Amino acid sequence: MTPFMLNAPIFRRIAKWAMPTTLDRYMISQVIPPFAIALAVVMTALLLERLLVLFNLLAAGNNNLGTFIELLTTLLPHYLGLAIPAALCVSVFAVMRRMSQNEEIDAANSSGISLLRITRPYIQLGLVLGALSFLLYGFIQPYARYDFRAAFYFASHTGWSPRLQPRMFARPSSDLTLVAEQVTQSGSELGNVFIHDTSDNLERNITARKGHIRIAVDGGTVQLDLEDGIIVSDSGDKLPSLTMFEHSTRYLTHASQTLPFRSRGEDERELTSPELIRNLIRHDGSISQPHMWSELHFRLARSLTLPVIPLLATALAMARKRQRNNAGLPIAFILMVSFDHILQFGHSMVATKKLSVLIIWAPALVFVALCIALLLYRSGTFRLWHARRTQPAQPRSA
Repeated sequence: MTPFMLNAPIFRRIAKWAMPTTLDRYMISQVIPPFAIALAVVMTALLLERLLVLFNLLAAGNNNLGTFIELLTTLLPHYLGLAIPAALCVSVFAVMRRMSQNEEIDAANSSGISLLRITRPYIQLGLVLGALSFLLYGFIQPYARYDFRAAFYFASHTGWSPRLQPRMFARPSSDLTLVAEQVTQSGSELGNVFIHDTSDNLERNITARKGHIRIAVDGGTVQLDLEDGIIVSDSGDKLPSLTMFEHSTRYLTHASQTLPFRSRGEDERELTSPELIRNLIRHDGSISQPHMWSELHFRLARSLTLPVIPLLATALAMARKRQRNNAGLPIAFILMVSFDHILQFGHSMVATKKLSVLIIWAPALVFVALCIALLLYRSGTFRLWHARRTQPAQPRSA
């Protein structure tokens, strides 16, 4: 008999456990809409603060909308890693709470289906999301974090550094002088503009009623759009010429003056999980070894604890009959936020104090044990085990 034949029942059990039934499909169909809504709401709430920072950057640096969209896109993987656990907890709690109030849980228990069996599809969903989170933390977020830093660097350094003030002369370049009587919108909207341009061996005096400074479409040039103006050109050997215009564009500076951004990998959070393992094996000295060990274990701990969140949500969603108010969801959020902060504290302690990685894994194991224990308590498993242990032994018949 081969080893595969010996392990065949195990594979059959795993396949049977993973095969969805009608109940599993019903439970998954119930949780998908609230999960999508909760994910969108949590993502929006997490992005609001950073959106204000990006809007201020756009206003101060006169960047175009493409720069804002690029920065926002690179932020999505980071906040998605924070939003998935919260959305999973809220959606599972909402579904199980509704089923408990509608006595669907009682009906299932009366037909011989335990609470543990009802929760099984959500545990499977947690395993899938845990695997996706492992890919997110270990592969997507490092690249997204570097791309955000690079895009933020260029957005902060590209553009015209001097901020215009009313009736103050400014020199964007050696052959260009600019002044405006009115300046609004952080120096981007100008009124009654005067420009003295000596480029191309030609002297030009330009006046315009309005002007607008912005980043060009290519993202590498600062341009000034003028409206309703006059250009007086003087080459020195000919009579000056006068040109009237309704719209004209002048280019002030170019992004070639901006130094290139550094290469990826100077921070352990910019390295993928395989890169962290490779640097640890090679004893790469560019980044501290404790920092890389801490980052690697921190990612693993966050990914492996995500599948038990449905257990916590289910246990806290069960309430006594006729009890309308339930503090289960706030308690779940307090536990999850506290666990996340403790995990981050352990992460920083391992990185800076060079302590053991047990500071990361101990809270993770306690959180997993707590979630499992709460569900076993709510399902009555503990009482069943206690009853079996205290039940007197039946006398054997002759």
